Amino acid sequence: MQDTVHVRIISPITTTGFRPDGDVKSLEGPGLIISATQISRGPGSIESEYEGAMAAPDTIAKIVEAERQGVDACVIDCMGDPGLKPSREAVTIPVLGPCNTSMHVAAMLGHKFSVITVMHRLLAQFENAAALAGLSSRMASARSVDIPVLELEKDMATTRAALIEEARKAVELDGAHAVIFGCTGLFGCAAAVRDGLLRHGIDVPVIDPIPTTVNTAAALVRSRLSHSAHTYPLPPVKAMPGYDMPDLHKTAAE
Repeated sequence: MQDTVHVRIISPITTTGFRPDGDVKSLEGPGLIISATQISRGPGSIESEYEGAMAAPDTIAKIVEAERQGVDACVIDCMGDPGLKPSREAVTIPVLGPCNTSMHVAAMLGHKFSVITVMHRLLAQFENAAALAGLSSRMASARSVDIPVLELEKDMATTRAALIEEARKAVELDGAHAVIFGCTGLFGCAAAVRDGLLRHGIDVPVIDPIPTTVNTAAALVRSRLSHSAHTYPLPPVKAMPGYDMPDLHKTAAE
């Protein structure tokens, strides 16, 4: 088993300070090193498929860079999982998206799960993500608090109250047995939301995607597991004018 695992969190947005150093360091523990970086070209936040697509190229480049620097695994810091599949084609280290990972974890912990996200416009995106993961039958619902990503921390009491209310409805009305935060900007809210649900007599897991995904990535590294090269083969060599991307067919030493 590997003694020390280095996981890098890649924030696929250009807004500085979205993932504070304190968040990153709080995830470290014995034998687990966490580093973080963010893209320099792309959207300020991601609240649509369009913005996720615009974030993907630099996200992929940052993940290739991480592998060549000796990082053991990468986590994409957005519930849209932008660039997840193409990144897996580009590297051999584990690359995890918090949406895909959290849904599978939730399906292990309860019969059905609900996603509580930021904006109403994202609900279809999460239903599609569940379908692609083969988990549509395990998804009870997707709900939103209608607070934009970059405004979540302006009034955390209001944000937490909205999360608790939508989570309560997800359990009582939709039949959820587990709850997933549908935005990584809600990092650190899980304990408060679980406490709020317990006050309503509701005892279900509340999944904070980034800690869950970071720890899953570390477990994969320690288990010497990564994605299948048959599912995610290395892309063919071809010209790509206009994109300043690394040559995937060259090693770091070259």
